[in-house]
Amino acid sequence: MKDFLFDFANGTLFKNGDLNVGESDQQNQTLLVANEKGSLKQFPSACVGAASYLEDEDTQGLVNETRREFIGDGMKVNSIAINGSQLQVDANY
Repeated sequence: MKDFLFDFANGTLFKNGDLNVGESDQQNQTLLVANEKGSLKQFPSACVGAASYLEDEDTQGLVNETRREFIGDGMKVNSIAINGSQLQVDANY
């Protein structure tokens, strides 16, 4: 999916004086996982809020919630797993 790309390192939407546009699947996944529920005004029940799972021993809860949110956002989820300290995702629109 093409959309505006946000440069998280520099905090900008611009590249070479114009809006930065490109494939946004990974950006959308990152935003859905990182943001807390209620962060998106238009969709207050969306998002995972991964930080709230940091102290939780039940990693399956994070995996299940991520799967629900991605499917709800229209993605085809092939697999989601936790490997060590990383959430590994194979999903696309």
